[in-house]
Amino acid sequence: MSAAPAPQVQTLFDVFRQIKDLEVASAVLQWDQETMMPDGGAAGRGRVLATLTGLKHDLLTSSRFSDAIDGCVELAAGDPTVAAQVREAQRRRDHACKVPSELAQQLAQAESHGLVAWQRARKADDFGLFRNELGKLIDLVKQKASALAAGGDPYDSLLDLFDPGCKSAELTPLFAGLRAELAPLVQAVADCGHSVDESVARGDFPAEQQQAFGEMVAKQMGFDFNCGRLDLAAHPFCTSFYPQDVRLTWRYALDDFRPALFGIMHEAGHGLYEQGLPAHMQGTPAGDAVGMGVHESQSRMWENLVGRSKAFWEWALPKFKQHFPGSNSLTVEQLYPCLHTVKPSFIRVEADEATYNLHVAARYEIEKLIFSGKVEVDDLPELWNQTYFELLGIRPQSHADGILQDIHWSMGAFGYFPSYTLGNLINSQLFEAAKRDLPEMESQFSRGEFQPLLDWLRGKVHAHGSQYLSNELVIRATGEPMSSSAFLRHIQEVTNEVYGIDAHRV
Repeated sequence: MSAAPAPQVQTLFDVFRQIKDLEVASAVLQWDQETMMPDGGAAGRGRVLATLTGLKHDLLTSSRFSDAIDGCVELAAGDPTVAAQVREAQRRRDHACKVPSELAQQLAQAESHGLVAWQRARKADDFGLFRNELGKLIDLVKQKASALAAGGDPYDSLLDLFDPGCKSAELTPLFAGLRAELAPLVQAVADCGHSVDESVARGDFPAEQQQAFGEMVAKQMGFDFNCGRLDLAAHPFCTSFYPQDVRLTWRYALDDFRPALFGIMHEAGHGLYEQGLPAHMQGTPAGDAVGMGVHESQSRMWENLVGRSKAFWEWALPKFKQHFPGSNSLTVEQLYPCLHTVKPSFIRVEADEATYNLHVAARYEIEKLIFSGKVEVDDLPELWNQTYFELLGIRPQSHADGILQDIHWSMGAFGYFPSYTLGNLINSQLFEAAKRDLPEMESQFSRGEFQPLLDWLRGKVHAHGSQYLSNELVIRATGEPMSSSAFLRHIQEVTNEVYGIDAHRV
């Protein structure tokens, strides 16, 4: 946008900023609910969030907002930047107009209550503590999906909320193709007779030192703690109120440093995207991230392609030893295989790169069954366990390791999970393009110099907000449409290096 937008555009921005302010107020309360709020605050918090949702819904569906959008349509025809603002504003308005205000408020309250119920259920490993709230959420989200779909596929309407234009007709063959490539690879690793010694990644890792090391790494990546913070939560997440206030959360295991470190790097990747969104578009319809697939590409890139690389650990290992003196004899060569193990496991956020998308496929298949009406709430725990057995060959022995492990359903975020797989594909494609443009990138990592990569991402991804839709953004950044090729090349390369398996011959 120009420094002084046209009066019609400024009117649109003025109205939308009020909508955005209500969203920020809700986000602050949701962050507090997941990090600081006492259990007794659940009922009151749900009521307040419902009220804010109602006020936002009223603005989104108001004639004032529609008139502001309509006033920009003629300008949009000759200005692609204004056209993006109008497109995003229309999208938000159209979604709100299809969903009754009362339903939107009921969902906001159910999500608040569902989060608290999930936290208790996960801690107690008792699905029964979450069962009723989950049932309410599924019923309300089904109503929302049907309203949004307007006769189309309800599940597609949910996918579209997180990745505009995404449809199950494209995702189903995508997951089938990944499964066809990855399942034989996982089996070949199991059959090869080689196991990775992970003992060097396990031991005694006090939480305080893990947090200090993780914060140091996030800061080195470029995350600005003057405009952000890190707090404990039951499930790691990142939330942004605006680029000057981005909140990260983490969790840890005392006997293994990997969950905390890579969780922090993952959320810091999200945070870098939020902090890098264009200042001149802040608070406007096109000022947010383009979609969760692209968002996940940023977090998965820093977590996996940077954080698990040898070059990263050539810089990080001396710092790691300062925080954990018991690891003084550890070498990069010993550690590297521990960062690229291939073995089925229960917890998605801690899964290796080769099996991770199978975790996402399990959730995608279950969600499709839920929204096709083919499964009831009481059937979900066993369906989850059976799906894991079919896809990964393992069966969870507890609800905490099974259906209760993720926060998303407690927040009504059905349709979100496929974004993780889209992110895996996009991040590999972006990373290959970055390496072409930055031939010294790996040697820079080995010196702790991550700014060149961050600057590249700022220019190619962050600076555009949602001016371009995801597919166009990927093409503009890499020169090619989104595909799984770069991701599979990466998996094949690291699997061959660690296990001696030529994945092309599997």
